Amino acid sequence: MIERHWTGIARKERANEYIAHLRNDTFEEIKKINGFISASILKRNLSEGVEFLVVTKWKTLEVIKQFAGEEVETAVVPKLVQDIMIKYDKNVRHYEVNFTTDED
Repeated sequence: MIERHWTGIARKERANEYIAHLRNDTFEEIKKINGFISASILKRNLSEGVEFLVVTKWKTLEVIKQFAGEEVETAVVPKLVQDIMIKYDKNVRHYEVNFTTDED
């Protein structure tokens, strides 16, 4: 299993719009991909805005290519999200999951 991590800092007044976009658009689309496992939205308030860490779980890097394209390290950041964010990662980080209590 692979986790894909991406962070961005949203404008405070648009943070809820970003959450709605993820839940209603992005996550609804990736749920259709065979090999997608789950997604989480983590957030924390900072003085400059609201930081988000988006974590998605996938069976393999090959499956991620169906969402991200051949350049899997490049972040998928639609124009709407670019406008919401103050700053964001241009690249994502992938981690191989070696252990999780979910597997017990």
